Amino acid sequence: MGPPALALALLAAAPASAQNCDSAEQTQLEMNNCAAAFYADADADLNAVWPEAMAAARAAGAGDELLAAQRAWLAFRDAACTAEAAIFAGGSIAPMVHADCLTRLTQTRRDDLYAMLMP
Repeated sequence: MGPPALALALLAAAPASAQNCDSAEQTQLEMNNCAAAFYADADADLNAVWPEAMAAARAAGAGDELLAAQRAWLAFRDAACTAEAAIFAGGSIAPMVHADCLTRLTQTRRDDLYAMLMP
């Protein structure tokens, strides 16, 4: 587990609702914590739609294809967000940049999976 992943794992423990994520007067650590919590929420949303999307894909005979696509997407998401955060390596903002990227791409993927469920 690399530094960004470890930081996210440690920071995501506290839910966004337990933090003052709407405050304009946050420390960088607080912003990092909120970003990690927002990613945890987005990941939970993605995981909630996944079984429905997989069931629909299997019913259409495309379960193997969706599973392969999801695995490829996860590798892409992780690599893309590591690259985004690498620009800020060593800086206190790097964990927030990484988490924000994970959140953005995860929410987009969630929406893509929901779209697969539309008739």
